[in-house]
Amino acid sequence: MSTTRIFVGNNEIINQNSCASSFTGLTGKYSINMVFNGAADYKLGKRELRLHPENFIFLNSHTNYSSRIDSAIPVNALSVFFDPRFVQDFEYSRKNHAVLLDNPFDYKYENPVFVESIYPLHGALKDNLLNLGALLNSNTTDQLLLNDCLHNCLLNYYGIYNIEVVSRTASLKFLSHVTKSEILRRLSMAKDYIISNYNKNIRLDDIAQMACLSINHLLRTFKQAYQQSPHQFLTTFRLQQAKYYLRNTDYPVSEIVDMVGFECPSSFIRLFRSSFNVTPGQYR
Repeated sequence: MSTTRIFVGNNEIINQNSCASSFTGLTGKYSINMVFNGAADYKLGKRELRLHPENFIFLNSHTNYSSRIDSAIPVNALSVFFDPRFVQDFEYSRKNHAVLLDNPFDYKYENPVFVESIYPLHGALKDNLLNLGALLNSNTTDQLLLNDCLHNCLLNYYGIYNIEVVSRTASLKFLSHVTKSEILRRLSMAKDYIISNYNKNIRLDDIAQMACLSINHLLRTFKQAYQQSPHQFLTTFRLQQAKYYLRNTDYPVSEIVDMVGFECPSSFIRLFRSSFNVTPGQYR
């Protein structure tokens, strides 16, 4: 196992390359966690999540969790740990300019609490994290540059959070904001269960039970929040994972079909072509 670790003030960045590793406990820091290849398993209370490439998990500072990598080939994982005060200062910087100018010392710092979930990794945040990984590998000691990268990571995480949580919460058809927030939290658990088990034979009953929702309630609210049914979400995620394997591995298409949970290669090829206007072979 090889590990590169660097401190940026009270923040910390860890890049790890390992076939077997584990962590259990409380970091006391917010964290963004991703893998460049393979998979990593996380346990948050009773929730068991599996992190795949092109996704990330965000954890709050008070969360007690365990993580584990157990792979035949080395898994490259990156974790960015944000000191609570760094996040508080970032929150403060987003306040109204009048507040910042008129009451700079009266602001009450509080630790924000985010919906802990698996999020899609794309756009500027993906570029930020890839850049951080490259900076660690270059052994840079430029604290100003690293601080700027961490600030951009938070900025772009907030952008994803607004889309994946704030906007989806607003799309739920309930009058009470408290009810909307609670339903979205449960739907996030359902979504995470689908992502973590996407290559298995998932039952709707299991998804509903994980979210503590009735099947009808799950189907109705999931469609409101994600604009597709749980089955459609699962199919879309399987296709995205197939695209990842086609781009980044030399596995035969027939093997990828099995790896991502599809049953029939010919049906997969038709679905892939209808979704992306190219065949798997042409995409590769």
